[in-house]
Amino acid sequence: MHPLAKHIFLSAALAFTLFSGVPAHSQPSGAQLKLKTVVIDAGHGGKDAGAVSFDKKTYEKNVTLAIAKLLGQKIENAYPDVKVVYTRTTDRFVELNDRAEIANRNNADLFISIHINSFTKTSPNGFSAHILGQSSNKNRDLFSFNQELCRRENSVILLEDDYETKYQGFNPNDPESFIMFNLMQNAFYEQSILFAAEVDSQLSKGPFRTNRGISQNPFYVLWKTAMPSVLLELGFISNPSDLKVLNSSSGREEIATRLFNAFSSFKKKYDGSLDYRTDAKPAVQQPAGDQVMYGVQVLLLSRKLKPDDRAFKGYEAEVFQSGKMYKYIIGTSSTEDGARKFMSSVRKKFPDSFIVKIENGEVTRL
Repeated sequence: MHPLAKHIFLSAALAFTLFSGVPAHSQPSGAQLKLKTVVIDAGHGGKDAGAVSFDKKTYEKNVTLAIAKLLGQKIENAYPDVKVVYTRTTDRFVELNDRAEIANRNNADLFISIHINSFTKTSPNGFSAHILGQSSNKNRDLFSFNQELCRRENSVILLEDDYETKYQGFNPNDPESFIMFNLMQNAFYEQSILFAAEVDSQLSKGPFRTNRGISQNPFYVLWKTAMPSVLLELGFISNPSDLKVLNSSSGREEIATRLFNAFSSFKKKYDGSLDYRTDAKPAVQQPAGDQVMYGVQVLLLSRKLKPDDRAFKGYEAEVFQSGKMYKYIIGTSSTEDGARKFMSSVRKKFPDSFIVKIENGEVTRL
């Protein structure tokens, strides 16, 4: 059995309880689902400085810790019943595996990993949100392939003792690992997207100038966590404008406030519900009646595209709005079998596409 097979199975089983009417975390019968525990992960630390500013005066590890503490304090003050757990509260080195295990051990309902981006040039700027997935096509918005970002955030593994043995199960290019990526993605995909969308909406109001969107990427720390998980890149330490925000107390305070507002909005959707996915409403005209249809979802974006957008690669897409996100479906069919046959050819252009059911305007992943 694969080293992480048991973990993946338990994670998928937990997600099933959320969507089958069985409360998670062994809640009493009839109890409402509550967001009781959040784990805030301040990226890097100790001997792992993370990204460093060009003037060598600002370290990512210090900025992430400051923002993580501000966010945690705001949550604790507003929600005394919510347990806030930090992966670190001081400048110390924490292994990637341990960060994930802290979240799993505390039965967290949400995992927020805070990072700062960097580049070799000063021009790139702005924030981005990342959920688990195997990036495959650099031309796609949601699944944008950011090899350098993934390499940098996962490279901390090399600083750990006996990393070759400890992380032998983590290989995004290995077929077996890819299967497990899909299992984890299926387990908490909608919930992670929901929180990422809330962050996307809040940080669009400031203090950063550029919204770089929501992406799927193979970060280890997201792969190993058994709950909705999002990794945030809060500005570029290599960009003068972003660096000014990150180095100012007012800038960090605003970032933390935006993240808290996103948490608060997410919690309202989460609490008191066994299925807190956002209902999808058709954003374009759909077939009349209550007929159940099936199709292939190829994109999930934070903006609405025109029907002839080149992102669809020649296909005609139908769009469904899900909260602040848009789901793009192609090859609709009256049968699931018909949609699956169509997907076999679609996968050549959209490797990460998957089958969905469309019923009463709601899009559900199969």
